[in-house]
Amino acid sequence: MNSVHTNSIKNIHKLSIAPMMDCTDKHFRMIMRKISSEALLYTEMIVAQSLVYTNTKEKLLDFNNEEHPISIQFGGDNPQILKEAARMAQDWGYDEINFNVGCPSPRVCSGNFGASLMRDPKKVAKCIESLKNSCSLPVTIKHRIGVDDDDSFRYLNNFVRDIANAGADRFTVHARKAILKGLNPKQNRTIPPLKYDIVKKLKKLNPELLIEINGGFHNIDESVKALSDFDGVMIGRSVYKYPLRWSEIDQKVYGINTKPKSASDIIFSLIPYIEKHLNNGGKSWDICKHLINLVESIPKAKVWRNQISTKSIKKELDIEYLLKLTSRLEEMGY
Repeated sequence: MNSVHTNSIKNIHKLSIAPMMDCTDKHFRMIMRKISSEALLYTEMIVAQSLVYTNTKEKLLDFNNEEHPISIQFGGDNPQILKEAARMAQDWGYDEINFNVGCPSPRVCSGNFGASLMRDPKKVAKCIESLKNSCSLPVTIKHRIGVDDDDSFRYLNNFVRDIANAGADRFTVHARKAILKGLNPKQNRTIPPLKYDIVKKLKKLNPELLIEINGGFHNIDESVKALSDFDGVMIGRSVYKYPLRWSEIDQKVYGINTKPKSASDIIFSLIPYIEKHLNNGGKSWDICKHLINLVESIPKAKVWRNQISTKSIKKELDIEYLLKLTSRLEEMGY
């Protein structure tokens, strides 16, 4: 169980790293925390029912103290189960709870949560009320601008007003609608057009609400510009694929006078963490599958990634070998 921090909604997180399935596990979050001390980190989406009824609660809830501030994202549609999940999240030391009403996965939507739940504002409001009444943590929501034919601005605005009245502290709005019939989750991240103007209008009509924009941001400068219109910016696939391109988050977004870290700086700083993971029976690939994304756009980057990947997958990578390869990066100025 982790110590409770107060780095919450009251401090308005200007930039956050989106919850992404099979990506934002605790190892990737540790890498990101080395890149930015300030950005809000998210867990992968956790199905509330699975958490409440599983025997592996610790595995689902576990995170490192260094990860604060961190938000746990829940999926579900049962207020009673969400109530229990919220209590667990608070007891475990999370800083916030986020409710997912934006995931377009058929598997998720078949369980009547994710983006499909956006069609039922009353149920979403009951879920938010249940989360709020069960803990003292900020409760936020992530959603789309619409779902299938329910995509008018009036529908979106009414949805947000209903959820605000239920107590939601912040709205993270993916500026695309979800198309549940005919598009898979990957296509839903690219094919429905981005409509930032819709989210701008939403913020303008609801200035008292904290509204964060999500979708299509590829660099820090774009994010900083968006902060003139929104209370926060959430970054997804770009930061996962190219984490080092975001090395100036603290300087450009939060105004902290600190030197950006190189790939070798980050890897060297993670050595004790990786060593502890291996000593506890963990696999090197658990961490290295994320670590390899740090090295790109430099001479022989592909060779370096292949060496790390091959050794990790074959379970042959040890700390000495990792230090050797990282030293080569350092010698090259990376």
